[in-house]
Amino acid sequence: MKQTNVRQFFAQFPNDESCLEHLFNVRFGQGHTCQKCERDAKWYRLQSEQAYSCQWCGHHIHPMVGSIFEKSRTPLQLWFYAIFLFTTSKLGVSGKELQRQLGVTYKTAWRMAKLIREHMAEIDGEAPLGGEGKVVEVDETFVGGKSKGMDWRKGKTVLMGMMERDGDVMLKVVEDQTHGSLLPHINSNVAHGPEVHTDELKAYKKAINVKHYSHKTVNHSKGEYVTEDGTTTNSIENLFGHLKRSLKGTHNNVSPMYLEAYVKEFEYRFNRRMLPETMLDELLSRFPELGA
Repeated sequence: MKQTNVRQFFAQFPNDESCLEHLFNVRFGQGHTCQKCERDAKWYRLQSEQAYSCQWCGHHIHPMVGSIFEKSRTPLQLWFYAIFLFTTSKLGVSGKELQRQLGVTYKTAWRMAKLIREHMAEIDGEAPLGGEGKVVEVDETFVGGKSKGMDWRKGKTVLMGMMERDGDVMLKVVEDQTHGSLLPHINSNVAHGPEVHTDELKAYKKAINVKHYSHKTVNHSKGEYVTEDGTTTNSIENLFGHLKRSLKGTHNNVSPMYLEAYVKEFEYRFNRRMLPETMLDELLSRFPELGA
């Protein structure tokens, strides 16, 4: 199965009405039990507003309420197309690019991109990595700022990454490289039982509980990148490199305040690297469950 192309997208969603109908079908559908009269109902499209009415009591349900589209004046088809662009771009979409593609103001494009990234993060979730028999690589890197002189870390943001070997990744913006910053994320996001591979950073010795994890290290300061028993952090380091190229190539510069939203977008896309064709349908079909 291939990813949806532009022609297929507009054939499926030719106008706002088709987009609203899609939202109604994936969130409610005909036969949905009315919250007010508690009867399985046939729902009729209202022409006066973006809502559907119960055949029995006239109660209204609004497919856009509780979604990223709620209270937006931007046409629903443009929202769907913006999500399409996010799922077909390997490096992400900047606010300026959305502005050009959609013909909206930069303020509107920036807000849309922000909400789409939050939607991606919500769907991707925080399922624990690892478990018995698994290997999880943990590392951290510096993102943003300028690399000059002895204070090359000044102005940079610390990003922590945890990657299950041949599996998913989880990225977290942290305050610093101390065990106090790293420990909570390892305990919360890595299930007990796996081998945890790190570099020789001393903070990991305190952050990783040997009762729950088998901790192995690779010594980069001695030019060691893969040990004889296969200990390495190459996978997470390669991902960091790809992430930085993506951020620089698409956004040029990202504020520390919003960095986590951008890396969560990258995380969502990476975790679906084997099934990229599922992203559009997932983002347009999974929303909070509402009573009505």
